[in-house]
Amino acid sequence: MGALALVSAVGLAVDDRILVGAPIWAKPFKFSVSFVAYALSLAWMLSLLPRGRRTGWWAGTVVAVASAVEMVLITLQVVRGTQSHFNQATPFDNAVFQIMGGTVVVLWLGALVIALLLLRARILDLATARVVRLSSLIALAGAAVGFLMVRPTPEQLASDDPPIVGAHSVGVPDGGPSMPVTGWATTGGDLRVAHFFGMHALQLLPLVLLALTALAARSPRLTRFARLADERVRLRLALTASAVYAAVFVLLTWQALRGQALLAPDGATLAGAGAIALLGAAATAFSFRRTSPGGPSPSPTPPSPAPPTTPTEEFSA
Repeated sequence: MGALALVSAVGLAVDDRILVGAPIWAKPFKFSVSFVAYALSLAWMLSLLPRGRRTGWWAGTVVAVASAVEMVLITLQVVRGTQSHFNQATPFDNAVFQIMGGTVVVLWLGALVIALLLLRARILDLATARVVRLSSLIALAGAAVGFLMVRPTPEQLASDDPPIVGAHSVGVPDGGPSMPVTGWATTGGDLRVAHFFGMHALQLLPLVLLALTALAARSPRLTRFARLADERVRLRLALTASAVYAAVFVLLTWQALRGQALLAPDGATLAGAGAIALLGAAATAFSFRRTSPGGPSPSPTPPSPAPPTTPTEEFSA
């Protein structure tokens, strides 16, 4: 994927062809970069498994091979100068898209196996375990949004033999006015927004936990973050971040399905965003509440009378 990202970057620079309103090499570039982040995150999560590593290795290999096949087919269609997704213009184009659909299903099932392994595993501290499991489940839901894109639009249903069946956009045709870089529609809904946001929970939620752990390690020097030294506080904050992320993912999916552009929210979308922000802020404040010294600890290991290691040491171990 890294090599293909470089090839696609060269293609963007030297090939001026436009396909469905975007530079023709934009799709393989964005997909390959996204797969780099996705695969590295899954590889890290698999390294945390104390058991089931063999099954995890096979599931990870299935994900890698399926994504590679997907990218080969996308790049093939770019070289041919035609659309890869939803293309049924010729028997060959239809066959390519059907194979792509099969690889997506296989990739999703491989990621599902990894998520199930993570759900059963005892992983480091509870905060890490919760974030790894919840982010993998949200990523599965984000990947599943792609299945909504293959539904024919009303205009396609009205045609006897449409060359294109399915769309990224809702309420407007693909290839219309779009945002720079991402290519997301600006005049209607776009399911790629929720698809992208959901899948990259695998990176963003663990990064939140890493930031909390780093701040906890500095808490003796930064008194405002002293409460983060308590593992229970970090656990509550990690759960809050995961819940807010999942709620935003649901909101983005709902917004796109109503044919509404990301940057043109209506009152209902703004109300939903406001509710998520208020509840998230309240949950964050609640997470910092003082914990009773005699209360139970969520850590799977009993507390030791010896001075505890720093959170950074626990996480890196």
